[in-house]
Amino acid sequence: MIKLIKGGVYYTEGRLLKENVAFMVESKKRAAVKGTLTYNILAAHNGGADDDLKIKFDSLVSHDITYVGIIQTAKASGLESFPVPYTLTNCHNSLCAVGGTINGDDHAFGLSAAKRYGGNFVPPHLAVIHQYMREEQAACGAMILGSDSHTRYGALGTLAIGEGGPELVKQLLGKTYDIKRPEVVAVYLKGKPRKGVGPHDVAIALVGATFKKGFLKNKILEFIGPGIKNLSMDFRCGIDVMTTETACLSSIWETDGITREFYRVHGREGDFKELRPADPAYYDGAVVIDLSRVEPMIALPFHPSNAYTIREFLDNAEDILAETEKAGFAIIGRDGFRLRDKVKNGKVYVEQGVIAGCAGGSYENIAEAAEILRGASCCGNGFSLSIYPQSQPVLKCLADNGYLSGLVSTGAVVKTAFCGPCFGACDAPANNGLSVRHTTRNFENREGSKPSEGQLAAVALMDARSVAATAKNGGAITPATEESYAKKIKKYYFDGSIYENAVYRGAGRPDKTAELVYGPNIADWPEQPVLSRNLLMKVASVLTDPVTTTDELIPSGETSSYRSNPLRLAEFALSRKDPGYVARAKQIKADEEIRRTCGSLPGSVLKEVGIEVDKDAIYGSVVVAKKPGDGSAREQAASCQRVLGGVANIACEYATKRYRSNLINWGILPFTADNTAFSVGDYIYVENILSCLDGDGQRIPARLVSGGKVRNITLFLGALTEEEKAIIRAGCLINRYRGK
Repeated sequence: MIKLIKGGVYYTEGRLLKENVAFMVESKKRAAVKGTLTYNILAAHNGGADDDLKIKFDSLVSHDITYVGIIQTAKASGLESFPVPYTLTNCHNSLCAVGGTINGDDHAFGLSAAKRYGGNFVPPHLAVIHQYMREEQAACGAMILGSDSHTRYGALGTLAIGEGGPELVKQLLGKTYDIKRPEVVAVYLKGKPRKGVGPHDVAIALVGATFKKGFLKNKILEFIGPGIKNLSMDFRCGIDVMTTETACLSSIWETDGITREFYRVHGREGDFKELRPADPAYYDGAVVIDLSRVEPMIALPFHPSNAYTIREFLDNAEDILAETEKAGFAIIGRDGFRLRDKVKNGKVYVEQGVIAGCAGGSYENIAEAAEILRGASCCGNGFSLSIYPQSQPVLKCLADNGYLSGLVSTGAVVKTAFCGPCFGACDAPANNGLSVRHTTRNFENREGSKPSEGQLAAVALMDARSVAATAKNGGAITPATEESYAKKIKKYYFDGSIYENAVYRGAGRPDKTAELVYGPNIADWPEQPVLSRNLLMKVASVLTDPVTTTDELIPSGETSSYRSNPLRLAEFALSRKDPGYVARAKQIKADEEIRRTCGSLPGSVLKEVGIEVDKDAIYGSVVVAKKPGDGSAREQAASCQRVLGGVANIACEYATKRYRSNLINWGILPFTADNTAFSVGDYIYVENILSCLDGDGQRIPARLVSGGKVRNITLFLGALTEEEKAIIRAGCLINRYRGK
């Protein structure tokens, strides 16, 4: 089904050749490296050297969990107007269900910012962030930067990247996105999917084959091959958006007549152009997917890479669910999580199905699900099915073509465009519940449960077609390939008047007389100190998971409403993994404030450290983890630590480039170490850290005080650009750019 090819490959005459059998002379290889779609799109947006890229994007996008903080940061740094089209969508806090008026206040702020600085504003319930950008902003050969990890429009010929908010701030301030040229991996598609197999099946298979091996980490995926022509645009977008879960940087696809038709239907045929790699084109590796061999898939809790064919899962359900229960025990901290009781008479029953968001809520996914469910009764007796179309234009076409009425008659509940099922803001199952969803993620707590309060539910990812088949069979997990239904669906059309009548389109038209509208929860970023010559750190938390997600660093769901208020949000930092972290970090910060006021740390701290520390050494907390930063792009995973006085992370490695960038942009040193055998309460003292920043960062001598003993250790910073070094020295991005 999926084959991984390590090492260089050439794409020539429609097939892949390994580098060691291609016999290309060096000059042809250099030319072939420049023959990828990726190389040429990056080159068109690069203002730096060939290998040290300085990218400026064509447009930006954020949703209502991130845009307030981004605009506040940019404003504090000197923002005058948005220099490129910036779209503010409202699909995360759009229910306005938590915290009184604060969600609505954020939306009012967003509209006022779009007017003042010249941006676009998409009201709540109109479209999820990525569908709106597909419909209205993507263009072949363009680049888009979004403050959401699933910013992926590669199937439309757009190289799109999801990053933390500070990277968007840099673009708003006229700065660049600085990165070493990423490796490019070919994803070669061949064959044609079988009836009952959908995009999530292909995506889950891809994530399962690559994530745990780190095969695609921080690379750009380039989709090529004869199988592309056998995929509709909805199918391509459904695969493309899930490439985030491989830990890749971005993705891009060949374009063709199907791509052109998408742009024509959306009234933007001028944004289409044919994209083809040169012959030959050189790639740093390859993934070969035979679409004809892909089966209906399921990703078991608690990660999209826990992938099985549904057939394999059902044949071994007791054993696989027993392993999932063990993972649940580790999360909740005790026995009490049950899934094996869902196995009854050789079948596995779930309580809930959801089809939603940028991955699941497409026209074709929902229409085909409706065909599978035609005439059935899918709800009742403890099972429910919720469906969230991606946008109002998608919903309208589903309604006009009769699919919505058919779904409603089965007992399914159709809702508005909302991303909540993807991050735990709605449809939370009951304790010990299992939900099957065509959404992007199934990390722990992404369904809304709170283990700290004794609750734990779980999500398994499946394609919309198999979710519908499961609903049709009373909640018994069923692959869609076992269902008889009419696969052919009515043609999609796009009604652009919906956006014309509802979206504020102010890009390029700032109104300096417009006042920003602040609600009582919207707060400025607190001042951050500059980095001093010497650095004293105290370990405030040690996380031992093999991988730590940004959800675990700052939870999603119930915390979302507080992301406009840095101090209130920081109270939730690490709350699901280390409830004592906030109090420990606050104490360290209080001691640092005494040092700044009185000129010396409290005697109790100095006695505990036990080594001579320069009185001007900055003192702060550090979080230690093996591999932090998987998942969401949210900058708050870093900024909350900074607000609480954090000065560094220490890791064996960082799960994603975007989390490491978030740390840097908030003035947090992204150290690595050969191991993370530290303990809470340990002290680490680094002398001349400013001089270390001037070097290559490869070896940073430090002293570790642990259990009353002192020993020398070595930390590493890895490669940093000159601009990243300047941001760290300044204490954060705001300090660096304020007044410039």
